[in-house]
Amino acid sequence: MTTIEGIVLKERSFGEQDKFIDVLTKDRGVIELPVKGARKINGRMSASTQLFAYSRFCFEQKKNRLYINSVEPIHIFYGLRDSLSAISLASYFADIVRSCIPELTESENIARLFLNTLHYLENNLRSEKLLKSIFELRLMSETGFMPDVLGCRICGDFEPQVIYFSVPEGGFICGNCCNSADYGVKLEYPVLQAVRHIVLADFDRLFNFRVSDKTLDRLAFFAEKYIIAHLEKNFNTLDFYKSLF
Repeated sequence: MTTIEGIVLKERSFGEQDKFIDVLTKDRGVIELPVKGARKINGRMSASTQLFAYSRFCFEQKKNRLYINSVEPIHIFYGLRDSLSAISLASYFADIVRSCIPELTESENIARLFLNTLHYLENNLRSEKLLKSIFELRLMSETGFMPDVLGCRICGDFEPQVIYFSVPEGGFICGNCCNSADYGVKLEYPVLQAVRHIVLADFDRLFNFRVSDKTLDRLAFFAEKYIIAHLEKNFNTLDFYKSLF
C-alpha cells in the first residue's frame, strides 16, 4: 500500500457513479486513479477527490492499474468557486501541468508552484494577471524551458533599457545590437527584471514583487506567448478564461 499527497487536476466520469481523476503528486508526476462511487451524493470519497482537492491518497497497484483504498482531504480550495475567472484560471493551470508532466516524474517544485499559486488565487492576494504570468514562466523554467535572461546574446549587456526577445530561441538581444524590429518581442528593462525574478527567485520570494500596470501588461503578453510557443499547443481553458474579459 502506498500513501501519497496530491492535488486533483481533472475529473472524468465513467459509468453511473464512478470517475477517473488525474492527480499531481510530488514524487510520481501526474497519475490517474479510479474512484468508485465518487458521484454518489453521500459518497465517502466525493469531497476528497473533487477538482482541486489537495488530499492524502492511500492506494495499491494491481497489474498496471492503481486503486484507491482510502483518501482524506488536506485542503479543498473551496474559495476558487466564488469566482468564475479564478476557477477558470485554475483549470488552465491544471491543463498546462497535465500537458507537460508525465507519470513517474519527480515534481516537487511543480506541485509546490501549483499549490502556492492556488493559495494566492483563492485568497485574492495577487492579481490574476500577475499569478498567470508567474505560473506560466516558472512552470516553463521548472520543466526545462527556462528563458535565457542573463544578458544580451551579442554584447552581454545586463541592464539594457530596451530588448528584443526571440521566443523560439529563448533569449534576447539589446536595442543597440538589434538590426531589425522583427527579431522578437520588444520589451523594456522593467519587464526583463520581472521575468528574471520569476525564473530565478527562491520559492520563498517568488510571489513577493510588484510591477506597474504597464509592465504587467507586457509581462502577461510575453509569458503567454512564451508558454504557447514552447508547448506547441493551444488550450481551450485559456480561450474560455480570456473570453470572460
